[in-house]
Amino acid sequence: MTRKKANTSWRKRDDVAGRPWTGSVREYDLVKELTIGVIVVGLLVLAVSAIFGSPDEPSVSLKGWATAAPADFVATAAKELGGTSDTAGYGPPYNSTPDASQKIGPLDLQSLAGVRLPVDTAKDFVIAPLETLPSPPAAVAGWTAATDQQRADWAAAYSDALAAAPDNDPAKVADGDYGPVPALTGALLDMARQGSLDGVLQGGGTFYNMDYTRSLLFLGDGGYFPDLAASQHLTGDQWGVMNETGDTPGQSWLWLFSLLYQVEPFKSSPNADALVVATMFVLTVLLTLLPFIPGLRSLPRKVPLHRLIWRDYYRNR
Repeated sequence: MTRKKANTSWRKRDDVAGRPWTGSVREYDLVKELTIGVIVVGLLVLAVSAIFGSPDEPSVSLKGWATAAPADFVATAAKELGGTSDTAGYGPPYNSTPDASQKIGPLDLQSLAGVRLPVDTAKDFVIAPLETLPSPPAAVAGWTAATDQQRADWAAAYSDALAAAPDNDPAKVADGDYGPVPALTGALLDMARQGSLDGVLQGGGTFYNMDYTRSLLFLGDGGYFPDLAASQHLTGDQWGVMNETGDTPGQSWLWLFSLLYQVEPFKSSPNADALVVATMFVLTVLLTLLPFIPGLRSLPRKVPLHRLIWRDYYRNR
């Protein structure tokens, strides 16, 4: 008796799928669709890509920076030596600079994991690379033997002199007590122009290494890299994102991050990064739990947008 009821229930469910179609029908040309889909759409994609496609910009390198903007390179190297660059004062995960981390109220998320990627800008960006040369400049020994205060004074004096020099040209810097700083920055400039600095900063002491952290931090401390971003409308206040060749998914997932940086309270907050990340986390959780949240999960029924999209289907219902 139980088996008979189960079979009856199955037949009732099957009847729904077995009912004859009573809606409108039309002829379907598969060859025509294939022609349009492959040839016509393909030509349109190529044409639109040629007009609106993302630029295929060459990779930015330390060699390119040193060649195109040597004055900016030297000025940045002097800041790295003096510990006054953005990276030197960034805080976790690169260093333990006091009050440098961004917070959400009393919550200091940036410092939770501590300094996981320690970066000493003077040593990692200038001194250590120069020590890899077959004949390290004598200025390295002079820098190493000096006190911390003496190093800071030398670097600060040279940075000020560079800022006051015509066109910020290192060759036009006035005489002063700069210690080994001019020799160090000049040697680093030569090393970068030869292309060896890129490999040293990226290598990290190993042959196979795809870690560009130090190269990017050094680039970001100068003015050359941000100027390139501004020329491509990629700065934060320009809503810029770029999908470079080979990178996926590119800007399709970045637009909302960029949007938040343009509105208050994110726009003017010193903790903008932390606030944006927290906001995106909350939105992601809401999206994930949408099918389980009463009220929100009923919106498709209360706002019948699907009926407008499928109006031909619902017209006869």
